[in-house]
Amino acid sequence: MHRLDTEPEVRPEGARIGVVTFPGSLDDRDAQRAVRLAGAEPVPLWHADEDLRGVDAVILPGGFSYGDYLRCGAIARFAPVMTSVIEAAGRGLPVLGICNGFQILCEAHLLPGALIRNDHQRFVCRDQQLRVENNDTAWTTGYSVGQTVTFPLKNGEGGFVADQRTLDELEGEGRVVLRYEGHNPNGSLNDIAALTNAAGNIVGLMPHPEHAVEPGFGPGSGSGTDGLAMFTSVLGVLITA
Repeated sequence: MHRLDTEPEVRPEGARIGVVTFPGSLDDRDAQRAVRLAGAEPVPLWHADEDLRGVDAVILPGGFSYGDYLRCGAIARFAPVMTSVIEAAGRGLPVLGICNGFQILCEAHLLPGALIRNDHQRFVCRDQQLRVENNDTAWTTGYSVGQTVTFPLKNGEGGFVADQRTLDELEGEGRVVLRYEGHNPNGSLNDIAALTNAAGNIVGLMPHPEHAVEPGFGPGSGSGTDGLAMFTSVLGVLITA
């Protein structure tokens, strides 16, 4: 895996991060706010448009794209904007998929495996502790390996599954980014909460870092800003690119 440099203190001037809105997206504005708080310019992108407007990174937000018909993310994967996202991701554009965005990344084969119905057959909504396993990705340089963070979690189809060969590959290559710590909320294999691709520019996760970016409003008894580093990390990567 390509190793990314640690995050510098300075931010790139005029960094622009696109946030895609699909029909049924719920957390697109939350993601835009997180981008703004991180020090970048959020750029709204529409599912029906192929133009990425020259953005430096893309976020696929949480929600219920196209009503989650067929399978979660299965229709969104064919949205016109995703043609451009897939092509740009192949060239190294940083892409973050949160919850439904993670499902879309798997459906688009930008990440392996699939997300299925939670093993207890119920929607889960809770503050979730996570262990950082990989800080070499475009979105996690601001964390330390072994660090425990807390993000909100809300999903009904959050169980990550893959065949044993794929799991062995993910583990062997260090591509698990976050694991559920203390309690597995949905039956994800190997307690996997987040993955990256081999290049480290694409990350998909089920928990919601965009809901943990402001003091007093995020989860836990600490600052409530554990998710902010996910958005500032990519800015550090962009300035060294």
